[in-house]
Amino acid sequence: MTGDCSVRVQFYRPPEPISRYFTTFYLTEISVPDGRRVTDHLHPEWANLRLCQGDLPDSELPGLPIARGYSAIVTGPTSTTVRFTVGTSRVWGIGFLPLGWARFMGEPASIHADRIYDAHAEPFLAPMRTLAASLFGPEPDAEAELARIVAHFSSGPDLPADVAARIQACHQALVNPDVSSVVEMAEAAGLPSYTLERICKKHFGFPPRLLLRRQRFMRSLVQYLFDPSLHWIGAMDSSYHDQAQFVRDFHRFMGMSPSEYAASPRPVLEAVMRARQQRVGTAVQALHAPAGS
Repeated sequence: MTGDCSVRVQFYRPPEPISRYFTTFYLTEISVPDGRRVTDHLHPEWANLRLCQGDLPDSELPGLPIARGYSAIVTGPTSTTVRFTVGTSRVWGIGFLPLGWARFMGEPASIHADRIYDAHAEPFLAPMRTLAASLFGPEPDAEAELARIVAHFSSGPDLPADVAARIQACHQALVNPDVSSVVEMAEAAGLPSYTLERICKKHFGFPPRLLLRRQRFMRSLVQYLFDPSLHWIGAMDSSYHDQAQFVRDFHRFMGMSPSEYAASPRPVLEAVMRARQQRVGTAVQALHAPAGS
């Protein structure tokens, strides 16, 4: 509970055999008094489907029109913050790992990176509309809703084994904190650099160099948020050359300075991050390791 709102979050591990496609399934219940709304910022993350009931959120990526009133929101992989404003609502989130994007979306992630879509309006998201139409019953029922989500994603053909293996190898290399360059990432994945580049753009949404920058930044941000006593300089990842480089990354990925972010309220995200850390072991999606890591 903050002065602005109360937030209740439940995280669910997707069951086998579909667990390798997702970060988590999660239900966020937000209560804002007196019909008011609160504003917060999502961090750069993997793709998400969010199915909303109640006060529908407004979502905004820098430089793009505000996405207003969508009940089924798909966000591609992001390399910047999403600013959102929401009131009292229930929101189911489905976090797609790169392997999940390849399995369920069927289009190059680079086309949809840093984009927000109304699932009811986009032809390539037609399969998500089926879930959106059937998810919520006449009364809130988390277990029944979760069962519908699991059933929806448990049907259909799997990815070819060789395609899945390459995506997994790239992802395992990406989340390794000892990997800090594209050359090192290619070596860790056991792939030529040009193949790594192609796979990352197609299934992860961005070239490997930007993905590595995002990982480095998110490791630093999480370190600070869970221990502000470190201050920014103490939370910086060891692969940063200096504080100026970190500040440039902060502007690139969050659209603001570290001091501006530290001073900004986080009425929803702090509760979500802490619950995610306790339940899943990683506070943010971008640091979620692939299955088998």
